[in-house]
Amino acid sequence: MLRACTTTITVTSMATTMTEAALYRLMTWLSPSYPLGAFSYSHGLEYAVEAGLVHDAGSLDAWVRTAVCGGAGRSDGAHLAAAWRAERANDISALDELVELAAAWRGTRETALESEAQGAAFVATTRAAWPHPSLDRLAATRRPLALAVAVGVAAAAHEIPLDASLTAYLHAFAGNLVSAGVRLIPLGQTDGQRVIAALAEPVAAAATAAMEAKLDEIGTAAPLLDWCSMRHETQYTRLFRS
Repeated sequence: MLRACTTTITVTSMATTMTEAALYRLMTWLSPSYPLGAFSYSHGLEYAVEAGLVHDAGSLDAWVRTAVCGGAGRSDGAHLAAAWRAERANDISALDELVELAAAWRGTRETALESEAQGAAFVATTRAAWPHPSLDRLAATRRPLALAVAVGVAAAAHEIPLDASLTAYLHAFAGNLVSAGVRLIPLGQTDGQRVIAALAEPVAAAATAAMEAKLDEIGTAAPLLDWCSMRHETQYTRLFRS
């Protein structure tokens, strides 16, 4: 049975001055309308619904909390923060190592595809609309690029604060899973928004944890999510790519 993740992190104020231009870019990049194809991935949720593990608003809330606090949200947040700091420090060596680490982090083939395909789409679109030499360098490596790393580099290059970048990224991650759940269970749109509202504190706590995380200590604790992702690979009827 899924259990809602808990956290002992105290959510503190991380207010940072951000220009209107930076806010506009961040909202655009992490909007559902940004052409990453995020709507086509369920992060294993499609199988969880078929298996009866997620079947209503409460179980969807628990699933997404686990993903944000103990699953990919936890590692993605740490990778985004590390990429942001490496870019700000112009530490190319650290960033190259992080690209390799983040690409190897996913536990299943489908979640690796989910991250890398969106990472490639993010870099391609952002280079076209908001060009920057750092994004050109990322694209030139021609290596699998995790979405969190791409967002971290872009945010730092365009002087978007780290705390806001983390909150927006994790909100988008949670929101995409809730959207998938609304379609799969199915749920009404109002119930979906109730779940989004209930996830405010977990998302904030995960962002705070990512600010403080050390890469050599980071880990995930969501084996059921990984298992559902692996089962999804052989699911007979599928609407989603993961």
